[in-house]
Amino acid sequence: MIRWKIYFDRSRMYIGYIQFFLIGIVFLQSLKGNAWKAVIVNYAYITIPAALILFIIFSLVVGYLDTKLGFREEELRNLSKSNPMMVEILESMQEINNRLKSIESDLNKESIQ
Repeated sequence: MIRWKIYFDRSRMYIGYIQFFLIGIVFLQSLKGNAWKAVIVNYAYITIPAALILFIIFSLVVGYLDTKLGFREEELRNLSKSNPMMVEILESMQEINNRLKSIESDLNKESIQ
């Protein structure tokens, strides 16, 4: 089940690229009879690379802002709290840390005596 979710999440990225190009096609078809369509079609060797470059720049800016503002980290933290497997792993890690601290404190007490 988890493997399927990973496959699904990875495929969403590629579906997003396909949607981007389909939106571009719909946008061009919506410009019927508009002077901008003639400019875009006649100068496609300039407008298409410019649109791709603008898309890349926009994506980088959004990704940078997401990293700086910490939306992704907060989302992952909330998801891990609601995932029963992650909760179990975190509880196990806390138990191990508590045991380690008690062992260290016992060793320190023995070394002092």
